[in-house]
Amino acid sequence: MWNDARTLNLIANTLYLAAAMVLGACALVWLAQRPVFALQAIWIEAEDGTLQHVTPASVHATISGRLMGNFFTADLEQVRQVFETVPWVRQASVRRQWPHSLVVTIQEHQTLGIWNENRLLNTYGESFTANLGEAEDDRELPVFGGPDGSEKLVAQRYAELLRWFAPVKLEPRRVVLTPRYAWQVQLSNGAVIDLGREPTTAPGGETASLEARVQRFVQAIPVIEARIGRVEHADLRYPNGFAVTTAKPAGGADSLTRKPASTMQPNRKRP
Repeated sequence: MWNDARTLNLIANTLYLAAAMVLGACALVWLAQRPVFALQAIWIEAEDGTLQHVTPASVHATISGRLMGNFFTADLEQVRQVFETVPWVRQASVRRQWPHSLVVTIQEHQTLGIWNENRLLNTYGESFTANLGEAEDDRELPVFGGPDGSEKLVAQRYAELLRWFAPVKLEPRRVVLTPRYAWQVQLSNGAVIDLGREPTTAPGGETASLEARVQRFVQAIPVIEARIGRVEHADLRYPNGFAVTTAKPAGGADSLTRKPASTMQPNRKRP
């Protein structure tokens, strides 16, 4: 082999190439560590163009001392995770901007209401922790409650209830899912509605979905309030009807007379 010039040249060229690659790698590492590539700016932008709750002060307080590396060595996944711990940040994405900056795009939580008294619920049905006072705007936030892990279910039910009660211009102001997975709702007029569980199976084998029970009640509300007074409480857990408690002024606008609970059934035309 040592007398073969072609083999010796091949070995020599391979060694030269390996040495050049090692030197090149060392040069790149040296260059990447130069101060010119140290992170000098982190630009924050909103996914939808505006940020309502995320502020430079809250970002600085959260990320200070937690970001490592420079333009080349910063772990973008680690940076993303750090930014997603900033209050009001739902999601973050990070990209490099030559030669010494990072750009972080932030999606804020959009508040749907208050969850279990001390947390907030966003429009994706996710609970998160933030200053409740910062969530207040020009509207009163609805209140939600339920077992852990039921946030998406409660948010979905809230959207359905908004649609179901729209014909009588009422909105759910409080929606609670009990540990037994029964639903209770307080409407914008103060009425408390017990919806029960879904589905409900009657002794005869019939089922009444929540939507069917609410629609039956909504159709009867104008008649009830015209004849016996404003509904204060309604129990819709009956298979073929519902029970209501009403209040009616007697002798003055501020005087309410409570009527006994009565079971209402849909009007049926007589033959």
